[in-house]
Amino acid sequence: MTRRVVITGLGTLNPVGNNVSASWSNLLAGRSGIDTVAQWCEKKWANECLGVTIGGEVKNFSAEDFVEPKKDVRRMGRFIHLGLAACHEAWQMAALPDRLDDALGNKAGCVLGVGMVGMEVLTDNYDALISRGPRRVSAFFIPGTISNLAPGQIAIRRNMRLDNWTVVSACASGNHAIGEAFLHIKSGRADLMVAGGTESTLHPLAVAGFNNMHALSSHFNNTPTRASRPFDKDRDGFVMGEGAGILILEELECARKRGAKIIAELVGYGSTCDANHITAPAPEGEGAQRAMRQALLSANLEPGQVDYINAHGTSTPLNDRFETMAIKKVFGEHAYKLAVSSTKSMTGHLLGAAGGVEAVFSAMSVSTDQMPPTINLDTPDPDCDLDYIPNKARSGIVNVAMSNSFGFGGANAVIIIKKFVS
Repeated sequence: MTRRVVITGLGTLNPVGNNVSASWSNLLAGRSGIDTVAQWCEKKWANECLGVTIGGEVKNFSAEDFVEPKKDVRRMGRFIHLGLAACHEAWQMAALPDRLDDALGNKAGCVLGVGMVGMEVLTDNYDALISRGPRRVSAFFIPGTISNLAPGQIAIRRNMRLDNWTVVSACASGNHAIGEAFLHIKSGRADLMVAGGTESTLHPLAVAGFNNMHALSSHFNNTPTRASRPFDKDRDGFVMGEGAGILILEELECARKRGAKIIAELVGYGSTCDANHITAPAPEGEGAQRAMRQALLSANLEPGQVDYINAHGTSTPLNDRFETMAIKKVFGEHAYKLAVSSTKSMTGHLLGAAGGVEAVFSAMSVSTDQMPPTINLDTPDPDCDLDYIPNKARSGIVNVAMSNSFGFGGANAVIIIKKFVS
């Protein structure tokens, strides 16, 4: 028997919105969530040395609205707060009970992608150690920073008793988490999985590290909404952001039995390694090509059946060029008929959360037959010559959407979402 995996809930917080509806409206309107990060600019060293003063922040967010008991808020890193909040929205959309009964809980788990640890908790406790001694390090330092406490806190609160683990594969983490959760259900190991990604490393230490690698955009500090410009000739690096994106995945008959509304179907997953370089993609996106082909094979789809690709599209010179090459190699002439866009042009790059958030957006494209634009695409790079939906959203039938995520270390993860047909 073939087990089908359906999506019954979506949740997100990201720089363009604190829920699915607001995020989707702002994406379709082409609104950027990137701005000056005021707290950095208050520091003398930031203006003189940091080099980058912009980022994609989750705005007007209060963890107290989503964390019970309230005292637990200070015991968690912000990435955990964001994951809990995104899960709350997805859980409500899926119309699940607050806590699963043991029968379903034993077949339910949570797998999230997290690229880096809770950096603000880490640095605060290191400062306490140096300035005031070991006894001043919080007893909640470890559970507030380690990545698997994001799915762990969700699992504890929802009585998911099967799996609680984290995928750490840099910018591919979120897609890897969704793909592995998909395989859990396909294999019969699970009936319900919470999957996606969460990340909050918009911190001066991380920014300094990425900037010193020459990975970040540094030419648009005075015009932050124009900084992330995938596939544009004048792109000069990515813009860091934070957020979370969560999907509720269920086995089809399990979802039907409880009367769940089905948003879309998750049908394909591909995962490969470049085995090439610690940061640069393989020439011509060779590893990305294999991941896309794997996903198509997994979904039992031909390249010509894909309508839309939510590209990794980081706004870095190498990624955008090699991803374009990879799409051409995989899709052939159909590559020029595909609609492709990078929502990172509006959210910035959410690192470990990128795949989760972009999976939410891809599911919305399939559900609504609308495709968000790539903003700031003013002067196309001659090497990037596909249809990137420049600057204005587009309506059109989206039966099948592919979402790409590629990370440092040569990690590649691709998922495919399809309209649900009973």
